[in-house]
Amino acid sequence: MGSLFSTKNKEVFSTPLGLNNPVTVQVLGICSALAVTSKLEPAIVMGLSVTIITAFSNVVISLIRKTIPNRIRIIVQLVVVAALVTIVSELLKAFAYDVSVQLSVYVGLIITNCILMGRLEAFAMANGPWESCLDGIGNGLGYAKILVMVAFIRELLGSGTLLGFNILNYDAIKSAGYVNNGLMLMPPMALIIVACIIWYQRAKHKELQEKE
Repeated sequence: MGSLFSTKNKEVFSTPLGLNNPVTVQVLGICSALAVTSKLEPAIVMGLSVTIITAFSNVVISLIRKTIPNRIRIIVQLVVVAALVTIVSELLKAFAYDVSVQLSVYVGLIITNCILMGRLEAFAMANGPWESCLDGIGNGLGYAKILVMVAFIRELLGSGTLLGFNILNYDAIKSAGYVNNGLMLMPPMALIIVACIIWYQRAKHKELQEKE
């Protein structure tokens, strides 16, 4: 039991949440960060979907890694990911149809998510199932954390709501001069918010800054 939660395994899980975040440090998964973060609910669902798919695909590839011929490993990885994405997509349509409609094609595009393919190739192909599971969960949650942060700011300041609940659209707040900022709902604002998060993280952690 101690080896399951060793220092190394804890680092595998926690590093993607901060100092090696897949979005802000590795700069992966940016497209969906721009596309599905105008509201908090689809951002949460997208983040959880990627986390589940990354974890399970990492485990599956880790279990069969020694039987995969090197020349077709990418094809095998894509087949595994595509099967899991299809299952998640159908579950969303069955139990969260409205959110599924909001996410549109971006659930299907998880198949080509750089974070997923990167973890399969760089980690799951070289490590055991437990470590690969932790790596998948860590990177998925690291991705989800950024999506939730961006969506929180965009929905709150763009629509005055959170998860559909009214937060700022009250007469008392409006009479004080507050107006919802429609620019927050446009994709370029998501890029600006992500850039601000990257700036803050690199200002706080000097080791992330590129050396000239």
